[in-house]
Amino acid sequence: MLQETVASGRRKTAVSAVRIRAGSGKIDVNGRPFEVYFPQEIQRKTILAPFEKLGGVGRYDLIIRVNGGGIEGQAIATRLSLSRALLKDNEQLHHDYKEKGFLTRDSRKRERKKYGRAGARKRFQFSKR
Repeated sequence: MLQETVASGRRKTAVSAVRIRAGSGKIDVNGRPFEVYFPQEIQRKTILAPFEKLGGVGRYDLIIRVNGGGIEGQAIATRLSLSRALLKDNEQLHHDYKEKGFLTRDSRKRERKKYGRAGARKRFQFSKR
């Protein structure tokens, strides 16, 4: 059996789980190729940023499962889960990842709508007469 490392990350309502195995650099996202699921170059760079210190993704195969949220939230959640998974293999990366903010979970979420208001904070239009 292959040794693999599993970790998860979240952002807003997006949840990502990453499995890392030693391999040739193949990346699978929800059963689709990496370039198809994340079409923008900036999203792919965001996700693969934790590999910069290790010298590239070519040594690992990644199986990524994401659901919920939008594509940007999924990308940031995937970066967090990938950083956590790589950290399980190599503790020396902790300082570098913490410094770059890869291990910080962005806790901001959408504020709920309140009663008596048009939205979370917006009020209904005021009419004097």
